[in-house]
Amino acid sequence: MRLPLPASLAPMPARHLLLSGLIGACALLAGCGMFHDTKRAEPYTQGEWMESGANRVANLALRDNLESVRRVQLSLYRRNPREWRKWAASADDAVARTWQAIDQGPPLPWLRGATGIEAVRLAFAPPETYAGDRVAALVVGWAAMLKQANGDTWRQTMIDGVSAENAFRAARNFEISLWLLSSRTGADGQPLLLSTEISERGRNLVVDRELSKVVARLDLLAAQADEKYRRAALDFSQNWLMGNLGPLLAMVPR
Repeated sequence: MRLPLPASLAPMPARHLLLSGLIGACALLAGCGMFHDTKRAEPYTQGEWMESGANRVANLALRDNLESVRRVQLSLYRRNPREWRKWAASADDAVARTWQAIDQGPPLPWLRGATGIEAVRLAFAPPETYAGDRVAALVVGWAAMLKQANGDTWRQTMIDGVSAENAFRAARNFEISLWLLSSRTGADGQPLLLSTEISERGRNLVVDRELSKVVARLDLLAAQADEKYRRAALDFSQNWLMGNLGPLLAMVPR
């Protein structure tokens, strides 16, 4: 004789499954308030409704990359005050004027229209061929590469996307920039720009740390952009399958 199943193991009617699912969803939503965020979340904005999840991630990565570049700029100015003294009243003034030129223009005149990798090359050019602010040249070049990797926009929407090729190339250019900062010297054998220091006086690893973060973020964005197109057909099939068969599968006893 077959023993009856305990009530807890008996098959549930479809409506009971639906009710249980709704209760579980409500409990999950209620429980979300128990998790603590990193205190970095921004309030919703009207323009955010035009962003997909991938757009949002890309915009946040760009925000953090630009902040890393600003930290590097200020660190380089502190170690190379001769650069900001070429055209500004202080390091902070040079930072503000550089980003104003990037955001609003006009371009910095001594760059002669150079941007992207060309501006980075100027930052390490011999003194006899380039006498402008080397730190500002680096920042202008880096910012242009980050914008290009972000779909040539400062804020992505659903009609934009990360260029996997540009993001990967930008990551390699940041790596090259880091190498040039530590290796490129002038005719006197001294570094064109002092950056990292590990000595008896202390440790200064801001440039290495922040530029390494930029490289990691760009590589992750490049990988995500590659996966986006590779997974497009599979994601569509999965969504169709779960959308059409999901309710039926939920009714199958387990």
